[in-house]
Amino acid sequence: MARASRGRTAGFRVLVATDGSPAARAALDTTCVFPWPKSTRMRLVVAAPPEWVGGRPESVRIALLTALERIARTALRQLRRQWPNADVMLTEQPATEGIVDAARRFEASLIVVGWRGHGAVQRLLMGSVSRGVVEHAACPVLIVRRRLRRLRRVVIGLDGSSNAHRAVDFAARLGRVGRRSITVVRVVEPIALPTGVRLPNKELVRRARRDVDAAASRLRRSGWTARTDVRTGEPLATLLDVVNLPGATF
Repeated sequence: MARASRGRTAGFRVLVATDGSPAARAALDTTCVFPWPKSTRMRLVVAAPPEWVGGRPESVRIALLTALERIARTALRQLRRQWPNADVMLTEQPATEGIVDAARRFEASLIVVGWRGHGAVQRLLMGSVSRGVVEHAACPVLIVRRRLRRLRRVVIGLDGSSNAHRAVDFAARLGRVGRRSITVVRVVEPIALPTGVRLPNKELVRRARRDVDAAASRLRRSGWTARTDVRTGEPLATLLDVVNLPGATF
């Protein structure tokens, strides 16, 4: 989850972007097992960017649009098994712009997009739709790397920032989540001594403990089974250690 914001559970709206790619199918599958509030409304957006259809022979343009419409119908059938009122829109704007604009028009509470995993060079040359959506969207964005078959456990990393606490607020918005559990983690970087020895910063550890305890308390009130974990180490590597523990699925 890349970004989160405050809001009410009532009228929760999810916009799912799809283009038929494996990454988009993983995002759609994950959407269908995610614990959304009962009142959630779903909408698909399918982007047909100008670089795909513009300047091509009419026959090619019709074939491309027909293929996208087929993708939209297939994805919509999948969503309507759980959300009968789900609908779909087709946009001919550039992908990032079209998704962000569709979210604005829909007043989306959250956008779901797939992540293709382009390397750094490819991102520089091609840009990244998921990154662009995160940067420009006015609502939370869920980026899906792999298909999620079942969500049982979630890890939230805190670092004291407002965005990290908004992630907690977002999870709390999901309401009653049954038997699912969540781990709130904060990693404290150790003090590096001139000798090269690295020691825990006891005061920062105490602050971190208060931070994760407050977050876990809020999550428990909203229905999660929550636990806390305060560790010392390099933040990213240590957080990934927690994520890679058996059972951490999101």
